[in-house]
Amino acid sequence: MQSARSMNEYHEQIRESLDNSFLREALDKFAVAYKANRLMIFADVNAKDLIQEIAQAKDEALPRIEELYAMFKAEAEKRGVHVHRAETAAGANEIICRIAKENNCKKIIKSKSMTAEEIHMNHALEGAGCEVAETDLGEWIIQLRHEGPTHMVMPAIHLSRVQVADTFSEETGTKQESDISKLVKVARRELRAKFAGADMGISGANFAIADTGTIGICTNEGNGRLTSTLPRVHVAIAGLDKLVPNIHDALRIIKVLPRNATAQAITTYVSWMTGAAEHSQNPDKRKIMHVVFVDNGRSALAKDAICASALRCVRCGACANVCPVYRLVGGHKMGYVYIGAIGLILTYFFHGRENARHLIQNCINCEACKDVCAAGIDLPAIIQEIRARLVEEEGTPITSSLLANVLENRKLFHTLLRFGKFAQRPITGGTPFIRHLPEIFLKGQGFRALPAVASSPFRDRWEKISKILPAVGKLRVGLFAGCAQDFVYPEQLEAAVKVLSAKGCRIDFPMEQSCCGLPVRMMGERKAAENTAIRNIRAFDPARFDYIVTLCASCASYMKNSYAEVLAASTMRTEAEQFATRVRDFSSFARDVLGLGDGDFVKSGEGVCYHAPCHLCRGLGVTGQPRDLIRAAAEYKESPEEDVCCGFGGTYSVKFPEISAQLLQKKLDNLESSGAEVLVTDCPGCVMQLRGGEEKRGNKLKVEHIAEFLSRRMK
Repeated sequence: MQSARSMNEYHEQIRESLDNSFLREALDKFAVAYKANRLMIFADVNAKDLIQEIAQAKDEALPRIEELYAMFKAEAEKRGVHVHRAETAAGANEIICRIAKENNCKKIIKSKSMTAEEIHMNHALEGAGCEVAETDLGEWIIQLRHEGPTHMVMPAIHLSRVQVADTFSEETGTKQESDISKLVKVARRELRAKFAGADMGISGANFAIADTGTIGICTNEGNGRLTSTLPRVHVAIAGLDKLVPNIHDALRIIKVLPRNATAQAITTYVSWMTGAAEHSQNPDKRKIMHVVFVDNGRSALAKDAICASALRCVRCGACANVCPVYRLVGGHKMGYVYIGAIGLILTYFFHGRENARHLIQNCINCEACKDVCAAGIDLPAIIQEIRARLVEEEGTPITSSLLANVLENRKLFHTLLRFGKFAQRPITGGTPFIRHLPEIFLKGQGFRALPAVASSPFRDRWEKISKILPAVGKLRVGLFAGCAQDFVYPEQLEAAVKVLSAKGCRIDFPMEQSCCGLPVRMMGERKAAENTAIRNIRAFDPARFDYIVTLCASCASYMKNSYAEVLAASTMRTEAEQFATRVRDFSSFARDVLGLGDGDFVKSGEGVCYHAPCHLCRGLGVTGQPRDLIRAAAEYKESPEEDVCCGFGGTYSVKFPEISAQLLQKKLDNLESSGAEVLVTDCPGCVMQLRGGEEKRGNKLKVEHIAEFLSRRMK
């Protein structure tokens, strides 16, 4: 559980995780294996359509929470079940403690439940004099260690078998071996007596089926069934968001939940409980069964037009499985109770802004979580919304405010960049990199060489370039530069102009364009994001162009997918939608629109590897086109995990340099293992990160934007 009360303290906690070599190795191996296994287990399922169906069903159910709760309560009570509703975590604990007291229950066994973790139920029961034993193997291990889960499905994934053996040795008073099969036998032996002697069993619930009053539980260990059947009292605890109208909706979720969580076709046990079952220990020979629904902010969240979709979550934990940040720091540093991207969101709504303030910053916006979500939640967009709300609630940090003011003022922004060309001279050493900048100015950035501002920006070169371009062409193309390519990498834009003009494009470069606005959106600066979007739309006037082409994957994804949303309440919304339809990234435009292929290049024998920018492969769904272009011009060398984030993330690499550095090193190791001489990518931010890292390593790979690579191979 993250407990930092300042950003400096949070950074200290992160460094503790980064220094934990076992944690990093374990999460690294799991992430690689998970991706491959998930791909195989979804091979016979149309995942996209299934996820869309689940999202639609969840969205239809959320406005009906009150109706579904009333229906469930009526049906369950017909069958002898007591149904309760708690508005707060404290209220839920009060109900559960009262049930224990009324039924004289002192010994309680519990199967896995994230809702119970959310309300800190164990502490409440122990405070009421009850003995509570977790019976899920991972949960029992972390209970003995007085820790919280580090993953929603695999709570003890952060521990080695040696650590578990030491924990079991302390618990049993006998030295235990670190052999896994023997440790499992120890757990089975120790827990067997707790199952036999328990008065009450507490379980979670994956589903609460309204039309029959049925509880459904998916588990991989037999403890779930033992917990819900052996004791004379059974309490099931569930969030209101677990209500579904019927069994059909539950079965549809079961098709995706285990596949997404652990790459299984189905969990070992799927248990359904409708009504109070028989039980010989009670006078009426029926089990005493209670279902406690927890609101704790859910009904309010369900009415939130922007964030309500977070309640679609089926608790598969996949957003952590694919998160590059979680992979390095684990759930104790990337969660409060709930883990991963969904944890950043739910912490804000369930546990308060104080506990979410630092966590919500630790998202690199790579969109891997959105890409894998079993319920189709746009997790990065909700995280950005929460950042904006925190800014509005608590005020803007001075550094963010200054940067926002600069980025939304094009003339000021460009003036400062021009000034940087002169100010940098003492610290570049005559190279394209900043070599002598004191650490105090960019703390923690020593893991990469930072680029110098170009001697002249692309906008200053455009008049000369435009004079030698054809005056007519089959397509009218507006070239969007963004920040980095205009003032840092103008040669990338020049290369793109060469390629596009050779294929008959009539190119224009509107001078009023500026930063796309993604940095200020990521900082939560809502007004600055609106202003930058409006400026760029007016600069380009969508009606003038057939296409607006950009060489920056992040700019392309943001402008195409977010401008209309950013300007939803503005009179510019229609223009924003027109603008978005014309935006294309360079690679898909070159391959799909211009038809560039084998006949357009002088193919070389040089080995070329590829890094897929996050916002290209996931934000835009562009995957095959850049690889096809590379194959047409050279020998493509595949490398491991090409679509995993390089660690740049714009301002993220400045806010969390210790994480950015580790992501970069892993990425470069993978790319260099391909045996290639050249590394190609589609984003200037990725070029900055990767080229800066290679400069520090001795330039084993020549790093180019794909436009530069194709330009030099053009016939």
